[in-house]
Amino acid sequence: MDEKIVSSPGVFSHLRVVEIGSSAGISYCARLFADFGADVRKVEPPSGDPLRQGAPLTPSGQSAWFGFMNFNKSSVIIDSNDSDAVIRLTTLIEDCNILLDGRDVDFSGCPSIDVAAIRKRRPGLIYLEASWFGGEGPYAGFAATDSTVRALAGVIKLVGPVDGPPLLAPDFQTGILAGLWGFIAAASSELARIEGGTGRSWSLSIFESTLALTEYLTCEAFARGDVMPRLGINRFWPSFPIGIYETKKGWLGVTLHTPDQWRAFCDMLCLSELLDDPALVLGEDRLQHMDQIDAHIVPRLKTRTAPEWFEEGLKRKIPIVPVPEITDLLQDAEKRARGAIVPVVLGREERLTAGSMQRLTVTPPRQGGKVPAPGEQQAFANTQRHLTGTSSASSGVVNAKRPPLNGIRVIDFSMGWAGPLCTRTLADLGADVIKIEAIQYPDWFRGVDRRAAYVDGQMYEKTVRFCILNRNKRGITLDLKRPQGLALAKRLVAGADIVVDNYSVDVLPKLGLGYDVLRTLNPRLVMMSMSAFGTNSVHRDCRAYGSTLEQGSGLPGLIGNPDGPPVMTHTAFGDPVGGLNGCAAVLVALLHARKTGQGQFIDLAQIECMMPFAAPWITAHAVGVTTPRYGNRHPQFVPHGCFRCAGENSWLVIAATDAGMWHRLALLIRRPDWAEDASLKSEEARRAIEDLIETEIAAWTLSRDVDEAMYQLQGVKVAAGVARLPIDLLNDEHLRSRAFLQEVERAFIGVHPQPSMPIREGTRPYAICRGAPTLGEHNREILTGLLGLSDCEIALLVREGVIGTKMLSEGELAKAR
Repeated sequence: MDEKIVSSPGVFSHLRVVEIGSSAGISYCARLFADFGADVRKVEPPSGDPLRQGAPLTPSGQSAWFGFMNFNKSSVIIDSNDSDAVIRLTTLIEDCNILLDGRDVDFSGCPSIDVAAIRKRRPGLIYLEASWFGGEGPYAGFAATDSTVRALAGVIKLVGPVDGPPLLAPDFQTGILAGLWGFIAAASSELARIEGGTGRSWSLSIFESTLALTEYLTCEAFARGDVMPRLGINRFWPSFPIGIYETKKGWLGVTLHTPDQWRAFCDMLCLSELLDDPALVLGEDRLQHMDQIDAHIVPRLKTRTAPEWFEEGLKRKIPIVPVPEITDLLQDAEKRARGAIVPVVLGREERLTAGSMQRLTVTPPRQGGKVPAPGEQQAFANTQRHLTGTSSASSGVVNAKRPPLNGIRVIDFSMGWAGPLCTRTLADLGADVIKIEAIQYPDWFRGVDRRAAYVDGQMYEKTVRFCILNRNKRGITLDLKRPQGLALAKRLVAGADIVVDNYSVDVLPKLGLGYDVLRTLNPRLVMMSMSAFGTNSVHRDCRAYGSTLEQGSGLPGLIGNPDGPPVMTHTAFGDPVGGLNGCAAVLVALLHARKTGQGQFIDLAQIECMMPFAAPWITAHAVGVTTPRYGNRHPQFVPHGCFRCAGENSWLVIAATDAGMWHRLALLIRRPDWAEDASLKSEEARRAIEDLIETEIAAWTLSRDVDEAMYQLQGVKVAAGVARLPIDLLNDEHLRSRAFLQEVERAFIGVHPQPSMPIREGTRPYAICRGAPTLGEHNREILTGLLGLSDCEIALLVREGVIGTKMLSEGELAKAR
């Protein structure tokens, strides 16, 4: 894209952000503001944020996780024991635009302050408060860790071997997800404020943020029942194969969903006996024959290297990708050129870490920076900063009861999960989202079966996965390959603020809907491409799903046992992660457009969005430090693991995060000798007898119901979380008490559950206003109401197949060609 890069300090250079408490989610949220120029002040106690001790550590003892989450900030030390501590902190907050509060996660010696009184004096202040589980409900007040929260969220139980404990991934995943959601809340509030609103106050549940990974599976379980057991390492519902395979050299990620992909894969491996089997056409059918299929494909894949198979897959449009090690990422020149890996000064040394994934082309993020030492101030150009908290109360009346994105229009060309999650979030926050499909090629989340029985039965209107990702939107159909459909799409774009697509990089440009064309129609337009590798990548033509993105991220090599294969943790991890990063990116670009009238193109590479989950290992490996895979253990917490309880397939994640928690755990499992042994206060001493500790815990949990055991542990403030299945979340008592799952009615499906956003402005979640559109449901409303077409013009479009409300079957599509 030939655009001039703005040389300003950043889109958020007018903002000062204050971060208090110790929370990975809050820290990451603040870093996203710092990436785009905000002056971020991190408040710490004299001993520093506890996250400064988070493993893995560099050779000089610096936390790689802390470095990733905190570069380009300033550190402010406030000792709560000082007589003027409250005054100093209050003054600091009153001089900021956004307050990010992680004290409910870890107070971290922060002085007590009256936030309500400050907001009354500064009505323009945007406030975000994070907690593990929200302010009310049965889990409120639970002791928690990243792993126990992911267990409760249904993320863990589907991962690992069929028998034995589920496998745990490294920490901070919940922090990254919560940070993205927190940023979306605060950035959308800043957009509303510049349009005449006042500051907004949000609460953020880290637990509910993590449900972005499992909401699709939970709602599918509502429709299909308990069809998602743990299938084994690198096997996931709803298709097969979705996994990682050994090759002659290296590992290969494979994801096959559509019949065409399966046929092309079998042809590539010369497996005609599988290609011609009608029982193996659909991915869900292949789940019934996993071992039989693997017996054929495993030896074939070992005849060539992963890069060789990747090249063959590109020719055939098959979603396969080499599974890199961290060292491969570090040697990837493209990752550095795009800013996915950036230099960062950590202590006295320059290291590498994951950069910003929001690839704005006109107002790009900062490329690396410095991690502040405790109390270190960093000077940033912030000449545009001004306080908005002193505005009169009347200025807040304009948007007082409206969602923050009221008045924003989005044209949504996306399909599947990632793009629709991005645009659904915009719609949930008040934007008018118009989803464009075609009767020839509707959203593939409606189903990939084009056989007559599926189409005639309108099964494409009955998929819950489509419904949860496309609520609160209006939907039309346009055949973009026809001049009439293309012209109408351009007219819609001309009046829009945002365009989002997640096609392969050349699809819209070939149709005449590339950014070079659309920006001539609408100079203030923000357009985002959500491709797998990026528009200028050497792998730009690679087909990918959310699973492909995890396979290619480097993360699987960090999970599992030291002698095992790389391990995937999700059927499509990259999709929700890409969707949330995309939403964050368009909000930054939209703020710039609102302030300047200048639109821009966003080149979001979804595979890069996965890199924050591997960020500390990028730092460690860059200086030659190799860290072992921990399995279900933890580099800091001892004990830490997943333990079997009474009953079938019942598992409980338990962690002791400090000496006090260890003491209470030892007493509970009836080992008072351990509790009183002063030498076991240290994690290092406990690690020496970790096998014995785990044996004692396992004996204690095995005799107890899993929920009973969790509540007993939580009763003495020991972090514990039941490993739930997605279907269990439909009846989760905590989610029910918080009205997280809202009941929505829609044609063809009836009443069904819809997950709420994890960000709230009050005690209840944002209401879901409408169900997902049926195919072409709003054709007349939009074409007449927005574009002024007559009934005769609309009837002609229907006759010519440019618009419609019925998906074409395979046979009908062939005739139409």
